[in-house]
Amino acid sequence: MTDDEFRPKLGKIGSRGSKAGKRFAGQVQAAINRAGGRSPLGGRFTGSRIGRGGAATALLKSRDRYAAFRQRRVVVKARVVKLAGKGSDGARAHLRYLQRDGVTREGEPGELYGADKDYVDGKDFLDRADGDRHQFRFIVAAEDGIEYDDLKPLTRRLMAQMQEDLSTKLDWVAVDHFNTGHPHTHIIVRGKDERGENLIIAREYISSGLRERAAELVSLDLGPRTDREIEQRLRQEMEQERFTSIDRQMLRIRDSEGLVSPSGHDAFRLTLHQGRLRKLERMGLAEEVGSGRWRLDDELEATLRRIGERSDIIKTMHRELTSKGIARSAVAYVVYDAVQNAEPVVGRVVARGLADEINDRHYLIVDGIDGKSHYIDIGKGEATEPTPDGSIVRVTPRNTEPRQVDRTIAGIAAANGGRYNVDIHLRQDPSATERFAETHVRRLEAIRRAAGGLERQPNGTWIIAPDHLDRISDYERQRAIAEPVVVEKLSSIPMEKQVGFDGATWLDRELVSNEPAALRDSGFGREVREAQTRRRQWLIAQGLAHEEQDRIVYRANMISILRQRELNRVAGQLSDELGLSYFEAKPGDRLEGKVVRLVELASGKYAVVEKSREFTLVPWRPVLDRHVGKEVSGIMSGEGISWTIGRQRSGPTVS
Repeated sequence: MTDDEFRPKLGKIGSRGSKAGKRFAGQVQAAINRAGGRSPLGGRFTGSRIGRGGAATALLKSRDRYAAFRQRRVVVKARVVKLAGKGSDGARAHLRYLQRDGVTREGEPGELYGADKDYVDGKDFLDRADGDRHQFRFIVAAEDGIEYDDLKPLTRRLMAQMQEDLSTKLDWVAVDHFNTGHPHTHIIVRGKDERGENLIIAREYISSGLRERAAELVSLDLGPRTDREIEQRLRQEMEQERFTSIDRQMLRIRDSEGLVSPSGHDAFRLTLHQGRLRKLERMGLAEEVGSGRWRLDDELEATLRRIGERSDIIKTMHRELTSKGIARSAVAYVVYDAVQNAEPVVGRVVARGLADEINDRHYLIVDGIDGKSHYIDIGKGEATEPTPDGSIVRVTPRNTEPRQVDRTIAGIAAANGGRYNVDIHLRQDPSATERFAETHVRRLEAIRRAAGGLERQPNGTWIIAPDHLDRISDYERQRAIAEPVVVEKLSSIPMEKQVGFDGATWLDRELVSNEPAALRDSGFGREVREAQTRRRQWLIAQGLAHEEQDRIVYRANMISILRQRELNRVAGQLSDELGLSYFEAKPGDRLEGKVVRLVELASGKYAVVEKSREFTLVPWRPVLDRHVGKEVSGIMSGEGISWTIGRQRSGPTVS
């Protein structure tokens, strides 16, 4: 074959070759990177400037290197959110969250505003965004934001500049929050440009360009930093145990061997670098390998960011505990790791707060019976029911292994050609009840709604893949990212009120438990010990316990008696409120009526089921959450109630 000839190698019809699924541009980019190729603007080609705003970001980066120091500092957090599927529900929930109570200076609910209106209707914005593929969410927080009486003018100027940089009109809404030490603005931008096409913003503009524009505007309003202010801030950074601008500079000036050699005519900058390197050396993150040459730890940035995050958490814990009058030493502060910590945490909720507003990640601070105070990342706010301050909770890591119900489904399907339904289950296991088999169907349905990947045929039969358990493990691991722990509320009544409470309390359950929680003689553990001593005396006075040979003996049915006392008391209060008579549901009774509301007692949650002239209280089940206000019927049994939604017998059954 001559040099100017070539022989094409054809693949199968419809084949995309070995790089199936990759766009041609992506293949070219990968080839350039593998070859060590560089973009015309320097650096490896990453595609970060593809999209609107890339050119503006390149221009901002080409300015005076010291401009960043002179500008006022602004933090911009950004997230691109897909709206397909349940994303639209998330968008509504996010908008409600932004407008919640207590976010203004006066403690009022937040109000959305736009480019030319001080109040806009969030529903109108969501209606316009119906069908959008994605939306952009930004949080803009100026370091000196406290200097602004009103953040709206700054936000509008920033969005006008953004429109100019992106060369398109933007549809956006914003709300200002003053509920933290740093006033900040939440901005939501539709993922459509002025022509109705999908809005693609360059990654570099999102990560740095918008921050630079915001800093420009704040500096214009408040004036640039003086040389003295800049020098003072940099001197403080030398000794900080977090990732700093000095670290970022040194990572940028590393040579081909990955070494840093501070040099130059700028004596102040040289002193900064040398001082910072000595600090990093003491932290074990830098090593001097020769005269004036330093090797930085490969994980320098990640390590310093983790250390800085932990420092912020400790400050948060100290602030919250101190504000509640709780004195704990710093050595008793623990940052709970749901991956490393297998032991549950039992204790009193000190505070619940927002760790990351842009990603809606919440935290709990729990004063534990182990004598320690725990900071716990509980993930998405909607994943955990409200936990009032003072309530008693048990927090456990979420199990990412397949459950027994999953193993049962996989086993039955494997023996039946990969198929599963209630009839197949009952044939395979004659000892199983229909109600038990239906719990397996609900598990499959829940996974299908949340993650997809499961096929259900029109006749109700499920197609179960051979690798079903592996898929379940992946599903549970992904779920654990959003919901890393399970928070079980043991009591909504603060411990000090439980001492003399006429009802079954958490203290009572611990007193009669065969395996009571271990209490340390320090911190909250000591407080629980003292409360249990006082509760014993109250129980003795009520005739529910007595002393016998230096020990306390409790009545066998003590918990039932206390639970019934509270139930009768609450039923009487509801009877007066509703104008209806109360009847007690007993095993074997058939119940019919409307689920009116939920009431929370010390012994647990109960549903109020109302008929025309009477009502009853029955144990609450999570499946009733979405059926409040609906007619239900069911039969009371020792195991609980098998509910039918609606009065007809053929209606959907929930347990």
